[in-house]
This record gives sequence, C-alpha cells and structure tokens, in this order.
Amino acid sequence: KKWAWMGTLFAIFGTIAGFGIGNTVQSNSVASVLEANFGLPLWVSGVVLMVLTAAVLLGGIKRIGSVAGTLVPFMAIAYLLAGLTVLAINAEAIPAALDLIFTHAFTGTAAEGGFAGAAVWAAIRFGVARGIFSNEAGLGSAPIAHASAQTNNPVRQGLIAMLGTFIDTIIICSITGLVIITSGTWTSGESGAALTSMAFADALPGVGNYLVAISLAIFAFTTILGWSVYGERCAEYLFGVKVIVPFRILWIVAVPVGAMIGLDFVWLLADTLNAMMAIPNLIALALLSPVVFKLTREYFDNERGLSSPVKS
Repeated sequence: KKWAWMGTLFAIFGTIAGFGIGNTVQSNSVASVLEANFGLPLWVSGVVLMVLTAAVLLGGIKRIGSVAGTLVPFMAIAYLLAGLTVLAINAEAIPAALDLIFTHAFTGTAAEGGFAGAAVWAAIRFGVARGIFSNEAGLGSAPIAHASAQTNNPVRQGLIAMLGTFIDTIIICSITGLVIITSGTWTSGESGAALTSMAFADALPGVGNYLVAISLAIFAFTTILGWSVYGERCAEYLFGVKVIVPFRILWIVAVPVGAMIGLDFVWLLADTLNAMMAIPNLIALALLSPVVFKLTREYFDNERGLSSPVKS
C-alpha cells in the first residue's frame, strides 16, 4: 500500500500522455500522408477522423472499430510484403544502407536527413524516443489491454506482449527504415509519414504511396480507439466513472487539433509526455522484477516438467 501513490502518478501521466502518442500524433500522421498523396486538406482529414472516432466512442457504433480492427492484420501483411518487394528492387543498396545506419549510430554525423551536426547522444535520444513510440515498451500502456485478456498464466501473456514488441520494432520498423534509406528519399527534407510514402512510391510508383496512406489511416484510427481506452482507464482510476463521458468528448475534440498543428510540436509533446509516463512505470518494473523472475522460473520449470516423457 505504501507504493499506491505511484499508481496515482502513473494514472495522471497516462491520462495526459494518451493525447500525444495515441491521439494527436496519429491524426497528424494520417492528415499529412493523405494530403501528400490525395491532396486532402489537413482539416478535412481531422474532421473525418473525429466523426469516425465519435461514432465509436459516443455513438456506440462498434462495427466501425471492429471492421478497422479486422483490416489491420491484412494491411500489416500487405505493408510487409510491399516493404520486402521494395527491398528486393533496391537489393544492391542494402549493404550501403546498413553501413550508413551502423556507422552513424556511433559517430557524429552531418547527414542531410535532418540530423545535421547530431552526435552519439542525439542518436541515442532519438533512437530511444522512437523505439518507445513504436512498441510502447516501458510505458505501461499495453498492460492495460493485456490485463483484460483471458489467460491461464501471466507469464504466457507476457510472452505474447514481448512478441508484439519484436514484430513492431525489429521487423516492421527495420523494413521501413531500410526502404527509406535504400530509396534515397531520406535526403529529401520530408519527414514522418510523408517520407515513408515517398520512399515506397519511388520503388512502386502508383501503388506504394497509396498502400502506405491507406495502411497508415487504418493503423492510426485503431490506435486512436485503443489509446482512448488506456487514457480512459487512467482517468477513471483518478476520478471514477463520472469522468468517462467528459474524457471521451475531450479525446474526440483533440483529434482534429492534432491533424492541423505542426508536426515538430506534436512529436516534442508526445516524447515529453511519454517520458513522464515511463518514469513511475520503470521504477515499478525495477521493484517488481524479483516477482517477475520468480513467476517466470516457475512457469518454464512447469512447462519442462509437463513436456518431459512420463517414466513408468
């Protein structure tokens, strides 16, 4: 009980942080990529996303959310296949791209892609920030979803959570990064989703950029819905069920705001809020690590015991 105040601290930061990583950044990315590929004004994308989000959160139209959730696996597979296709087309540039990544990860660089004058500390700072953003490892947000899962053992659910981190960062982000570097578009001055779209379009003209735009729109929309649950649970912990409807309204209003404000400000805000949210969670992880080790050891010992042949 003496550590309960950390739960309160986490809930405060979690309630606020959701508006960065799970709301404004998502709508901003969608609006940017739709403007770049379809010429759709930022405010139009913001309003459409707001209406769809409101339909699910306030109108109870769960079908929209379920359809988007059903499409996510197919879009993820299509995105990965497109990424691998682009890398196959640019195969001869992959060794140079890997050399560029590893060389500039540990030395100062004056590269053209927005990191002019950056040194090792900057590479680490951006790497950690984007790594956390890609899979939420250490934030404590995903456990809110995993805690509601029906499972026989918490360790098994933890292993599933770890798989998500691997797929997100090691596979999807690595492919995306290599696509951007091998295409050469990283020196174009573009950033965010528009840069990814340009990289795919370079190798797959007329197809790649539209695939990225549609995939991102679906991924971001489902992320906005998912993070609304995270933020809502944190707010409910602090203020009770009476805060649910006001929180949902505020969440919906933030969607078009994120679509129209500057990308640099959105990312800075998201990184700051993520750090605030991670601090109490990382402290809790360190303090609870003996429990995790104990449960994990027992789980694998039991698994090995069950899988061993029965002796007569």
